[in-house]
Amino acid sequence: MPRSAPAFWQYRGVPAWSLFPLSLLFAFLAGLRRRLFAVGLKRAERLPVPVVVVGNIAVGGSGKTPVALWLADELKRRGHKPGIVSRGYGGSVDSVAEVPAGGDPTRFGDEPVLMASASGCPVFVGRDRPAAGRALLAAHPDVDVLIADDGLQHYRLARDVEIVVVDEATLGNRLRLPAGPLREGSGRLAEATVVFAHGDLSPGLMRVLGSTPLFGFRLVGGAFERVGDRRETCPAEAFRGRRVHAMAGIGRPERFFGQLESMGLVIERRPFPDHHAFTAADLAIPDGDVLLMTEKDAVKCAPFAPADSWVWPVRAQLAPGAAELIVEKLDGSPTA
Repeated sequence: MPRSAPAFWQYRGVPAWSLFPLSLLFAFLAGLRRRLFAVGLKRAERLPVPVVVVGNIAVGGSGKTPVALWLADELKRRGHKPGIVSRGYGGSVDSVAEVPAGGDPTRFGDEPVLMASASGCPVFVGRDRPAAGRALLAAHPDVDVLIADDGLQHYRLARDVEIVVVDEATLGNRLRLPAGPLREGSGRLAEATVVFAHGDLSPGLMRVLGSTPLFGFRLVGGAFERVGDRRETCPAEAFRGRRVHAMAGIGRPERFFGQLESMGLVIERRPFPDHHAFTAADLAIPDGDVLLMTEKDAVKCAPFAPADSWVWPVRAQLAPGAAELIVEKLDGSPTA
């Protein structure tokens, strides 16, 4: 599945319409697969602890990883012991593996390494998410709830709560893959337990949601941290008047660039595809310049980043009541 949105996904032009017949086939097969699980012809595996899925309906960055980290923190604050399972996209794990904090992103994937380092929770990766969940619970029997990162379409894993994260800008032309960025149609939002929206939603999408609970969120950050030594911090003001390069290999690089510019920084933009395999050449800057990057990119670039490289960690800030709703659903959820 593509990880960065082609430009034509933003419009219903000739490239999109030429792929439209394939998108109908994709939609049919995806719907058939889901229907087989719904009627019991395929079995979803229920694990012995509740499962919260965090996912989206479109290819591209919508804020899933910050939401998963927010959820892990909120659950821990309320006395739970969460664990996280992930596909490990971009890694090389063949079966199932535990991700150590500071692990190798080429083996485990950049997002799992970030979550393992930032959450303090056990994180397991594997293409087979039920197997990853079983392995995590065997290794950490005190875990009492699992967070499945980017697992909305992984119907083999039974779930008790579905959080769908939406950034309307990622929905593009609203067509299904490969003619557009949608993995599932927008009507899928109305079936979720709760929807988290990064930014405002259009009136049309609000009508699609129906009675599904909706909470807005934003990504907030504080001080910059030196990539080579995260204990060293620096405010944005220190970069003003200097030549600043900003790079991002995430689903929506322009979001990161806009946040930097909102701080009054004048930047030279360096966008890369989501999950880009960075090299030292990608990070080269002239002496005296500054390089700024996202936290997801920093886990991959730390071994060869220039000395004057800084990361801006961000966390999801949710509207009041979101955590309480999820915990309430979990407390009443069935477990086997």
